[in-house]
Amino acid sequence: MKIFDIEQLAEADKITAERQGLKQGELMERVGTLVFNDIHSKLNGAQIPIKIFCGIGNNGGDGLVVGRLLIEHGYQVIVYIVNYSKSRTQDFLLNYDRIKGVSNDWPIQIKGVEDFPELTEKDFIIDAMFGIGLNRPLEKWVGDLVSYINNSKAFILSIDMPSGMFANKMPKEGAPAIKANVTITFQAPKLIFFLPQAASYIGDLQVLEIGLDREYLSTAPVHNQLIGKPEALLLYQPRTNDSHKGDYGHSLIIGGSYGKIGSILLASTSALRTGAGLVTIFSPKCGYDILQTNLPEAMVITDENNEELSNIEFTITPDVICFGMGTGTSKKTLEAFTNLLKITKTPMVIDADGINLLSKEKSLLKNLPENTVLTPHPKELERLIGKWKDDFDKLEKVKKFSKKYGVIVVIKGAHTITVYKEDLYINNTGNPGMATAGSGDVLSGVITSLISQRYEPLIAAVLGVYLHGRTGDIMAEKVSYQGLISGDIANNMGLSFLDLFEKEIQSEGN
Repeated sequence: MKIFDIEQLAEADKITAERQGLKQGELMERVGTLVFNDIHSKLNGAQIPIKIFCGIGNNGGDGLVVGRLLIEHGYQVIVYIVNYSKSRTQDFLLNYDRIKGVSNDWPIQIKGVEDFPELTEKDFIIDAMFGIGLNRPLEKWVGDLVSYINNSKAFILSIDMPSGMFANKMPKEGAPAIKANVTITFQAPKLIFFLPQAASYIGDLQVLEIGLDREYLSTAPVHNQLIGKPEALLLYQPRTNDSHKGDYGHSLIIGGSYGKIGSILLASTSALRTGAGLVTIFSPKCGYDILQTNLPEAMVITDENNEELSNIEFTITPDVICFGMGTGTSKKTLEAFTNLLKITKTPMVIDADGINLLSKEKSLLKNLPENTVLTPHPKELERLIGKWKDDFDKLEKVKKFSKKYGVIVVIKGAHTITVYKEDLYINNTGNPGMATAGSGDVLSGVITSLISQRYEPLIAAVLGVYLHGRTGDIMAEKVSYQGLISGDIANNMGLSFLDLFEKEIQSEGN
């Protein structure tokens, strides 16, 4: 799904009105009706106090449409106008007049703190004060109103965007913004909805299709995409009946140290379960018995050192090399990694301590093969690119880093974002149960496996993140968030492939 910027959405509104011959206010009526329908389907006529806070722009106009329709259907509604300016949009004024016709009174004006209404936790609040067009901090008293609403502990539904949030930047630290239980946005989600700093403001996200011009939406270029099942299905490469293991590549997974052999066992398991034809593991000698016993399908080569990597030598010709899980960052291991990069032209996936080694010796970055995939968690990323002011600044830094070194960066998190130069691919699978030891090792194995199967590295990263998260979702439904461990994901990667085609799925052993 494309993620448009606010200028493109404004242009889409304009083009839609022209091509569909919409009169003034008709698009707003359509939008407000869709929001009303969603609310009405959930409340089903329940007589709870509904309080709508409308701004004086088009977001406020949407709120007025919703308020009018709720009143017409017998709900207990009070509409407030947050009167922060003398300016009014035409569509706002149109719907301001219309609501008088059904309420027999004008909405209540709020011009300062003294006008704040009484709120309780039993209220249902609809926030329609500011939409995606907000580009400056809230006035002091309006900010106080936002904080007052948040402190009411009432259920809050925000229309389009929680008031106080911006579409393309983060509010300053401490700046007030609505903390919604639900955000209903239009046509397409906004990038900010998927950034960690915004998560506590958005609540449950709903995207309503509002009938904007399809030709414009399909042809408008974007740099940001949300990856769900339809997008993942387009990336999938089907297998042929006459194929053999050599067609699906040879993955070499290098890592581990004394006490941390489990990391490469998880990565190797997930690589095989994702479809790699062959997997060879390179580990310290201490890993040999563990790996051969627990994963007989993999081949094992060992370093001469018993406890850590010190000299990485192999005679096989892998299609992809994965490095870093559990290696540690000792001087010997850094030297071994340095020597590996000097001779490697093979596609690579680098995770965990591999990224930490790059951070310690940044001169190694110039030796990375083109389109190497890096899979850092936030702290590893910070060591690699430095501190950032906010999530938007972080993304800009990662884009520059990606362009400078020609690498693909997978920023792991609740909505993992894959960055390649100017383009962002935001994942829409996964759950809190995946915040568990080894989950990242499993992801590296998945991406490695897809590259060995001749997927382009960028596609392997985007599809791999989706499949990893989807398997986590399927398994969490079976064992709970709390009961989910990374081995559940590694051993059941096949379920996410079945899910792509909506086949009946069962976890291993059931």
